[in-house]
Amino acid sequence: MVKKEMIAMLLAGGQGSRLGVLTSKLAKPAVAFGGKYKIIDFPLSNCINSGVDTVGVLTQYRPLRLNQHIGIGMPWDLDRSFGGVTVLPPYEKADNASWYTGTANAIYQNLEYMEYYNPEYVLILSGDHIYKMDYEVMLDFHKSSHADVTIATYQVPMEEASRFGVVITDEQGVIQEFEEKPEHPRSNKASMGIYIFNWKLLHDALIEMKDVPSCDFGKHVIPRCHEQGKKICSYDYKGYWKDVGTLGSYWEANMELIDIIPEFNLYEEFWRIYTKSDNLPPQYIAEGSSVTKSIIGEGTEIYGNVENSVIGSGVKVGKGAVVRNSIIMNNAEIGDGAIVDKAILAEGVKIGKNAELGVGEEAENSYKPAVYSFGLVTIGENSVVPDNVKIGKNTAILGVTTPDEYPDGLLASGGSIIKEDDE
Repeated sequence: MVKKEMIAMLLAGGQGSRLGVLTSKLAKPAVAFGGKYKIIDFPLSNCINSGVDTVGVLTQYRPLRLNQHIGIGMPWDLDRSFGGVTVLPPYEKADNASWYTGTANAIYQNLEYMEYYNPEYVLILSGDHIYKMDYEVMLDFHKSSHADVTIATYQVPMEEASRFGVVITDEQGVIQEFEEKPEHPRSNKASMGIYIFNWKLLHDALIEMKDVPSCDFGKHVIPRCHEQGKKICSYDYKGYWKDVGTLGSYWEANMELIDIIPEFNLYEEFWRIYTKSDNLPPQYIAEGSSVTKSIIGEGTEIYGNVENSVIGSGVKVGKGAVVRNSIIMNNAEIGDGAIVDKAILAEGVKIGKNAELGVGEEAENSYKPAVYSFGLVTIGENSVVPDNVKIGKNTAILGVTTPDEYPDGLLASGGSIIKEDDE
């Protein structure tokens, strides 16, 4: 049996509650991105492009669609007889059955998987970031630094640093101090949640800390290794990296794809992003319609006007309809004469004729103000908006809605119609 030098453990069990109704029925890594992809396609593609061909994907929250998407890993060339991709849900053990309660706890519960490959190094990844990174370069840095643990870091604006775990390093990049989401950060070097561990160290640390409640890498394991005098280095990543954990950052990252010179280029030959694709007919743009500065998926039919938007596959934009500054996911339908402005429509949404989305002035959302902001209209999967209604900004809709739920034909800015219990 050929020993694997490095295997990857990809944490993809998160609910992504800050994406609101977009994740009411599926895990955050399974959310669509860029008209064609799922968020998880990015770390999976990075793995195979970096020569990492053994990946354990840890799933938990609503995993069905994620599992279907990954399948046996064929689109990423991860359908291997030894290695390849393995989906690792929580499972019942002889002594107790337990859900994954923290990032490190999830990895601990899969020690057996890692022991099977007995690698020299383990790469820990998060399933909800958009970026391209060569993990082999990070591994070379880890080896040349003689580090026990290497953390990938990214310089964020100082005013955003309190959202992240930040590190303070010496001139050689050796980490001296950690601050987990500090109120007054002293550094803007943020942890990207990407770690390389020497396998023996990780193995021993996880066993030693197995009883820590909700055991987490950033809060528990890394500080513990630091206390024990282990050498922890910071690998400075300079490329594009976006944590699409909020509706605002998710919308921005999609919009950045359609810039004249996109910061994040999906069209590079040498670093492809792979995904599971359906065999669909080509897109159709009807006479009299117009499309400017947009991404349009396969099988989409456009009879109206689309500008500055990211449109998935199998979407239908009706006659006289206008879509601008919006993200429309697969198989959504926008009725004739409808106007959709700065909205995120999940898969299978139906917008009635002459409906208007994104009208009026902004107002704070009364249901979940921290989630539904950024001036967006967010509509969850398979929801229906009736004909002739108007919807304001910072609004959320989930479910099949009827005209009587819109007083005077309007859902005012800051309002929500959430019809399903599980949001």
